[in-house]
Amino acid sequence: MHIIIFGNQYRAQKHQEMQLLFDRLQQFNIEISIDEDFYLHLINDIGVDPHTKNIFRDNDFIADFAISLGGDGTLLGTAARIGNKDIPIVGINMGRLGFLADVYDDEITQVLQDLQNNNFRIEERTALVTHTNDGSGYGHPVALNEVAILKQDLSSMIRIHTSIQGEFLHTYEADGLIISTPTGSTAYALSVGGPIIVPESRNLLIAPVATHSLNVRPLIIPDDWQVDLQVESRSQSYLLSLDGRSQQMPISTSVSICKSDYTVKIVRFSQHSFFSTLKQKLMWGADVRKGVTNN
Repeated sequence: MHIIIFGNQYRAQKHQEMQLLFDRLQQFNIEISIDEDFYLHLINDIGVDPHTKNIFRDNDFIADFAISLGGDGTLLGTAARIGNKDIPIVGINMGRLGFLADVYDDEITQVLQDLQNNNFRIEERTALVTHTNDGSGYGHPVALNEVAILKQDLSSMIRIHTSIQGEFLHTYEADGLIISTPTGSTAYALSVGGPIIVPESRNLLIAPVATHSLNVRPLIIPDDWQVDLQVESRSQSYLLSLDGRSQQMPISTSVSICKSDYTVKIVRFSQHSFFSTLKQKLMWGADVRKGVTNN
């Protein structure tokens, strides 16, 4: 088994937990390779011995699995790096709130055993790809959580002309518009009042950010439909954000969003489920008045 490892340098301060992971990987005789920047951080900054000198740069890697060490943001970055390589991702949480990275440091030994014993399942998550009329965009134009159109200045809203499957839907007058996958329904879209969608659902969510019309609500559509956006803004520009990676765009640039031709594969273990994560992270069933949980 060969595992590649990505990590968040700002989250990798748990020295003992990090060292435990690499000690266990060595104990299980698992071959590993580490992203170069993260490897240098482990060696030079926090004094963790990864028991390997195998490093990779850019997208020069192949593996059976990938481990993402950090929070959900780190896993999103890992998914962008992996792209269409079809490598399943294990998210080990070194942060706080994690819907994607839901394995904690006290589960490391069990998780490695489960990987070796094929005691896991793989969830295939829908991703979004963006296209622009002028060919501008990102080196990684695919988003696992959401694509967002956002205003750039603090003073004025933007107008987002939105069409679905070639038919005009609405002009959103708002601070922005989110096109979210089911995975992203517990991220940015949740903060603007969008519904929670089960990750395996084959839907997309369109949710405005601080809309100026109270009768405009989030809308769920099939994930094989295309969404086309054209922006008007007094500043003559707007922000195009893919999973938090933002880029300034001129209003002459229109954006088309559709389902990617590949899925992002997330490894899930028997001790974790989407619903148990919801109850844990969003405190479903918790009675804060009594300090008890109603299961």
